[in-house]
Amino acid sequence: MIHKVRWGVLGAARIATRKVIPAMQRGAWSKVTAIASRDLAKAQEAASLLGIPKAYGSYEALLADQDIEAVYNPLPNHLHVPWSIRAAEAGKHVLCEKPIGFDAADAARLLAVRDRTGVTIQEAFMVRTHPQWQTTCDLVREGRIGEVRAMMGFFSYSNMDPENIRNVAEYGGGALLDIGCYLIHTARMIFRGEPSRVAAAIDRDPATGIDRLTSMILDFGGAHAVGTCSTQLVPYQRVHIFGTHARIEIQIPFNAPPDTPTRIFLDDGADLSGAAAQQIEIPACDQYTIQADLFSRAIRQDAPPVYPLEDSIANMRAIDAVLAGARS
Repeated sequence: MIHKVRWGVLGAARIATRKVIPAMQRGAWSKVTAIASRDLAKAQEAASLLGIPKAYGSYEALLADQDIEAVYNPLPNHLHVPWSIRAAEAGKHVLCEKPIGFDAADAARLLAVRDRTGVTIQEAFMVRTHPQWQTTCDLVREGRIGEVRAMMGFFSYSNMDPENIRNVAEYGGGALLDIGCYLIHTARMIFRGEPSRVAAAIDRDPATGIDRLTSMILDFGGAHAVGTCSTQLVPYQRVHIFGTHARIEIQIPFNAPPDTPTRIFLDDGADLSGAAAQQIEIPACDQYTIQADLFSRAIRQDAPPVYPLEDSIANMRAIDAVLAGARS
């Protein structure tokens, strides 16, 4: 019988209440037993809606609960590192939403805390656990598209509300930290390395100051990753990976639906319209469920996490390089 890990959630953020918590509750290794908000009524409402036994009116109260083994941190970006540190110092394992910090130096503070407390800390890049990305990586490693030379990604949505947390610059709002991090993370995953050079262009919203359109080129030494992200464009996402013999297209690379199959395409270029591409269907699954269960199982088995904290800090260094490249 599996002894499920008992989770607490810091905040009643939309991603937590609508996506992550319901997914965790369907897991074999995870059980959400508490949720906290600075507004007790809000925590109680979320707890009632989601069937969570305990609701707290402060994050401190949740961290003081000795029954909680692990904490999910979906707080605004500027609170990721401070509250992940406090959770770790309270003896809780931490799964923190991306981006893990404001920058690499900010995120690096978590390394010392992890090593000192002995808890597991992981950034919540759920896409790396989805079978469509695992299949893509397998195809690349097997040489099915030849030598990989290029990768192109696009990720956008439209959010014009100046009061929304994603549009507040001092809270870490903007396209690069919110969704551009996925483009960088998956490029590093495919090329299995770090970019040696970065060039970028950023357009900022004149009212809020956030980057509303960011484009980047990452040089992996003989291979390039090109990506654009925006918070003020028509919603769209796609990734193409190009090799010397074929290409892979991932149809919904990041927000894969949990209730319908996803598709990737393997195309040798014989028909430029793509009509001859081989379609590979991935059965429906919830990447948030998989992410939480893998993290919980690592805790139970005293094993390393799927995504080590050191890799998260390397991803933040690449994000820092994009910002520096846009300024230079």
